[in-house]
Amino acid sequence: MSQRLDFGRVSPKLMAKYFAFSQSLQDGSIEKELRHLVMLRASQMNGCAFCVDMHAKEAKIDGERELRLHHLTIWRESPLFNARERAALAWTEALTELPPHGVADALYAEARAELSEQEIVDLTFAVMAINGWNRLNIAFAGVPGSKDAEYGLDKAGLG
Repeated sequence: MSQRLDFGRVSPKLMAKYFAFSQSLQDGSIEKELRHLVMLRASQMNGCAFCVDMHAKEAKIDGERELRLHHLTIWRESPLFNARERAALAWTEALTELPPHGVADALYAEARAELSEQEIVDLTFAVMAINGWNRLNIAFAGVPGSKDAEYGLDKAGLG
């Protein structure tokens, strides 16, 4: 595969604004642990190697158990996720792979049973953000692990 463009270098203003938007999610109502799961699950669904690598390492650095990371692809069958996490993961999957006729009322009701108004809106913005990053990294073939030192991900001990 040939070398692709460095989207951040080519469009630094947009990159800075998108990065600022993504960073602002840290101040939202969704706790860091759940954000990690959401970011990783959407990245898995989208097949974004760069983001799967990055978010697995971030989650591990922040204390996520490795078994839960391995079980994330089977979260529906796994006993390792609570009702709130399950609702957030179902919402994430629906917004990542939009159904032809939108998000079902039953799924919305399930999410609302576990998430406040603020939380479901903040979660939706988080899903929007990661899906955008996935698309950028897939389009421009981001190399997994290539930013580990820059992002401090070498601390995960997964290199």
